[in-house]
Amino acid sequence: MLGHLSFGVRDLARTTRFYDRALAPLGYVRVWTSERGVGYGETEGEERLTLFVRADAGAPGPGFHLAFDAPTQVAVDAFHQAALEAGGADAGPPGLRPRYGATYYAAFVVDPDGHKLEAVHQ
Repeated sequence: MLGHLSFGVRDLARTTRFYDRALAPLGYVRVWTSERGVGYGETEGEERLTLFVRADAGAPGPGFHLAFDAPTQVAVDAFHQAALEAGGADAGPPGLRPRYGATYYAAFVVDPDGHKLEAVHQ
């Protein structure tokens, strides 16, 4: 449905370190880097998430979050751990979320800029 998603961040170096670590367990890699931004995808040249540095950047309001597909429950666990180690904040530990579905396994974090993130395996 979406080609890619872009959002602003205040500190590109800090945010790049965070996303390099947090997205690796999900199979996502940095596919390009410039002075003003970075892009992530599953393979070289495939951009799905773009982060651009902006002094006035702020996270979207209530109700917004970005969910990444995870290949396994172990990958969800690793995403959560890596995100916390890279400076993210816990917003819900890994586990089943039966209210979303019998096999909905997810973890939630908040990145250093306040963006709410989820890794989910169904």
